Order: sequence, then C-alpha cells, then structure tokens
Amino acid sequence: MKPKHSKAKRENSLDRGVSTLEEAQAWFARQSIEEIECVVPDLAGVARGKIMPVRKFLGTPSMNLPLAVFYQTITGDFPEFEGAVNAVQSDTDIFLTPDFATLAAVPWAQDPTAQVIHDAFHPDGRPVEEAPRQVLRRVLALYAEKGWNPIVAPEIEFYLVDRNTDPDYPLKPPVGRSGRPETGRQGYSISAVNEFDALFEDMYEYSERQGLEIDTLIHESGVAQMEINLRHGHPLELADQVFMMKRTIREAALEHEIYATFMAKPMASEPGSAMHIHQSIVDRKGRNLFSDEDGQETPLFHGFIGGQQKYLPAIMAILAPYVNSYRRIARDSGAPVNTQWGYDNRTCGLRVPPSDPANRRLENRIPSSDANPYLAIAAVLATGYLGMVDELTPSAPVETDAGVEGVQLPRSLSESLALFKACQPLVDILGPTFIAAYDRVKQAEYETFMRTISPWEREFLLLNV
Repeated sequence: MKPKHSKAKRENSLDRGVSTLEEAQAWFARQSIEEIECVVPDLAGVARGKIMPVRKFLGTPSMNLPLAVFYQTITGDFPEFEGAVNAVQSDTDIFLTPDFATLAAVPWAQDPTAQVIHDAFHPDGRPVEEAPRQVLRRVLALYAEKGWNPIVAPEIEFYLVDRNTDPDYPLKPPVGRSGRPETGRQGYSISAVNEFDALFEDMYEYSERQGLEIDTLIHESGVAQMEINLRHGHPLELADQVFMMKRTIREAALEHEIYATFMAKPMASEPGSAMHIHQSIVDRKGRNLFSDEDGQETPLFHGFIGGQQKYLPAIMAILAPYVNSYRRIARDSGAPVNTQWGYDNRTCGLRVPPSDPANRRLENRIPSSDANPYLAIAAVLATGYLGMVDELTPSAPVETDAGVEGVQLPRSLSESLALFKACQPLVDILGPTFIAAYDRVKQAEYETFMRTISPWEREFLLLNV
C-alpha cells in the first residue's frame, strides 16, 4: 500500500525509545508536540483520562482521576458499590503515572498530539487492583516467580459497517470503492480487502507511526469482516497494542465515513468476531517450555491445556463480557462453543496450531473481540498457570467435530458472573477487589439491558401471548 506521508516524516514519527521524563521532553520537542492524551484503560477497555498541554504535563506528569473510572459501566452509569463507590461525589482520588514505553503519536489528531498509557495508584502508593493493566501485571508476576515468561499473539476480528446513527436500524455492510456493498461472503478475498484500500492505507500508516506491528490483514468469513494479526511478544506490550489498535482502526474508518465495530455479534446473519489468543511459555533463556529436548510435548504443556479446559467456563465473564457476546456462543454460529482441545482443529475452543517444537503454542479461540485485551490475556494466562502448578491433565485431543457435543460454556452473562465470582482459585490470582468491582459493573450493565424491550418481543409476543 502506498503511504500518504513522506518517508522522512514516517521515520521522524517513529523516533521513540523513551523511558524517562527527560527523554520524553526531548521527544516532544523533536515531534513539535503541543498536546498529550493521558489515557488509562477502564474495565471495558475504553480510554479514559485527560488531555493537557505538553508544558503542563512536563511540570506534573502524574495526574489524578476519581477511582470511579474503573466502576463506570459501558452505558456511562455508576453502580452502587459499598465501601468503594456509592456516588461519584464521594469517590476517592487515584493517581496516574505514565508508562513512557507506550508514548506514541496520535496520527489522526489535527494538531501535533501524543498519547501515553498510565498505571493507576492509590495515594499511599498501592497499585489500584481494579485497573486492567494491574490485573495483567499481577498474573505476570506469578509467572516471573517461577522463572516463566509468557508469549502471546492476538488475532482481532472486526466488521466494517455503514454509518448507523439510529440504533433501531440493523447494521449494513459499507460501500467500497466499486460503489457497491458486499452481498456475499468473501473469506480471504484480496479484492474484497482492496475495496477499502484507502482506509487500510491510513490504518497501516497510523499503526506504523505508533509503533504497532501488524503481522497480517485478511478478509474473514463475514460480509466486510476483517482480521488483524499482531506479532507475538510480551503480554503487557501486546495488550497495549490491541488497546491502541482498536482506537486506530475506528479512527481510520471514521475518516472514510465508515464505522469499525468490535461487537461480538453485530449482524444476526453473519458470523461473530473473535479475539483469538496464541500463547506459549519460555524460560529465562528463551526455550519453549511446551517442548522437551527431543521436541516432544512436556507435562507443562499438558498442564497448561488442562488448566484452560477446567477454568474456561469460570472466565467467560471476561472472555464474553456483554449480553451481545453470547449471541456468538451458539451452535452452528461458526464459533467454538466447547472446552475441548485438538491439533489444528478449529471446532475446538482450544487449538494447537501446526508448528515446529520451538514454536509450540496453544490458541484460545473463545474470547470475543469485544473483550478487554488486558483482562482477556490475564484470564487465559491465569488458567494456564493454575493448570501447570496443579499438574492438571487434559482430556484426549478431539480429531472430529467438537461441536457435536453441544454448547459446553455458559450461555448468558449472569450465568458467567456466578461462575466467575465463585471460583476461588481465580479470585486469589486476579484479586478479590477486582473480582468484586467487575461483578458489580457487569451486573449493572445486565440490569440496564433487561430494561430494554427488543423487536423480537414485539414481533412474537405482542399479539400472540
């Protein structure tokens, strides 16, 4: 794809390697940055924070926000939360500290603007346990104690849809450069991707300027459904990249009068969108712990699979975080709906892709694309960790269609939340404060949904019951 900006400007925008405030100040000067977005991912993966002039940021790089940012629902409400949040006015302040390793340009901004992701702390210096980045850090600390280093590679599916300003109307595929929308599924079609060539040019340019490493872009099986694969790496870095990539894709699409949506099931007749997570574990020397010296599978590999099998139902509240997410978890939906595993078997919730021993890994195919990347990666790694330390044994690998056994996962958010908060090993790993906060926020979102009457109810119940 032909870049829109000059090579010199692209190289200048990638001049990073920042780790301190002094290095950030020099970076701002080289980039002529005027404003900075100080962001923190909330429970939904939404960017919260403040925008300020660079001169103010350099004077006081640590800023404060109310703790309530981690208790806000996707509808913008604040649930009652005794002991933590009763009302926004009585909420306590937390302090945000920039992680300069995440400093990057905001390429779609009109004025020269930068962004940096922050970590959240209480006034006494304790990390905020409700913060998704801290939840992931907590899991990674357990791995570090064992001398283990997880490696992940997310795959993110999303739909391009026509602008939709009235939520009462169903979504429609957008019009491409041919002047026509897709009318049939075009899985892996190059020409179907090229329909939106200008949009993807901008997306690649924006990604490059932020240091986001896209591995591949493909057309998925749904109408105008795409998939972005990111290169493998450290879990926190990859979670940051997914967080930033979602913003990037949405912004690039909006500039072309198109919406990009990461809803799990945006259109009833089309497949759902997933966020598959490839995972492997290496030791301090970089050797894959899933393979022994002879290239054979190790007990740690089997334990990792066994842990994910055992605890998948309990983490569904994170992997499928909204009522819409469970529209994807249905038979004949194209999504795996089970806790089975197999070799290169895409009907299984857990797939072992073909690879050599050095690259042996497990792909968790259950998370939907609406999941918070920090929490989804933390959850799957937590279950794998439990399987390894408890030396769990997985079931036999499935070689046929794993879907014939039916749905083996929770079918609703309320059912998932009940399993989630009742699973003590996960409470211990992810933290009781986070578990309680997440449960309260998701319960509030579910109650909001239950107050909405759907067209299905009006169509089939209005005059028939």
